[in-house]
Amino acid sequence: MERLQKVIAHAGVASRRKAEQLIVEGKVKVNGKVVTELGVKVSPQDRIEVDGIPLEREEPVYYLLYKPRGVISSVKDEKGRKVVTDFFKHVNKRIYPIGRLDYDTSGLLLLTNDGEFANVLMHPRYEIEKVYIAKVKGIPAREKIKQLEKGIMLEDGMTAPAKAKVLSIDKRKQTAIVELRIHEGRNRQVRRMFEAIGHPVLKLKRERYAFLDLKGLNPGDYRELSPHEVKQLRALASAGSPYPS
Repeated sequence: MERLQKVIAHAGVASRRKAEQLIVEGKVKVNGKVVTELGVKVSPQDRIEVDGIPLEREEPVYYLLYKPRGVISSVKDEKGRKVVTDFFKHVNKRIYPIGRLDYDTSGLLLLTNDGEFANVLMHPRYEIEKVYIAKVKGIPAREKIKQLEKGIMLEDGMTAPAKAKVLSIDKRKQTAIVELRIHEGRNRQVRRMFEAIGHPVLKLKRERYAFLDLKGLNPGDYRELSPHEVKQLRALASAGSPYPS
């Protein structure tokens, strides 16, 4: 279920703000009834009319992007910086990212115009596993890795149990490459977890999202998800458990 004004905006009829105005003015009908409240939510099965014209909903699309560093996980940026939708200039649908990756973080990011699909994948209770590869300052001791696995107390609460392992170390440069598997999606969570154990992140990449990976893609490349992959993601979310490693 999505808010009515959002559905109207996604269909390209008007901006979100203009759509709200149309609703308040009584120019929108849902299943033949005039709607004037902004809190109303609709499903894909509902019939929507704007000024007497039936709403044509976009066909849902699903993309996997290898986001480079130095790109904003948004559809626009007030500072004029590059955003993820800049890689989809030829796509005439209003797609947006599912969740986000930090400006300085690269890796796998999903984009869609399917709000219900996006909401399901972003909800923490569905425990979609994400795999990050971090280059960190210093070489974490085993006790520090165990702290990551048990949970770290951050300013917004304790993190859920995670899986972590050191992949390699560079004694000369005093750095390490660490794999971290989490199913939460808090703001800058991975960076904050490593900072909390005294090993700040120097470089970060999201390598996997559930069963999806970046094989065959370079930074800035993207591909469309197959119908089977979309179906798998829906099934995984409804199961409410991490993808088995």
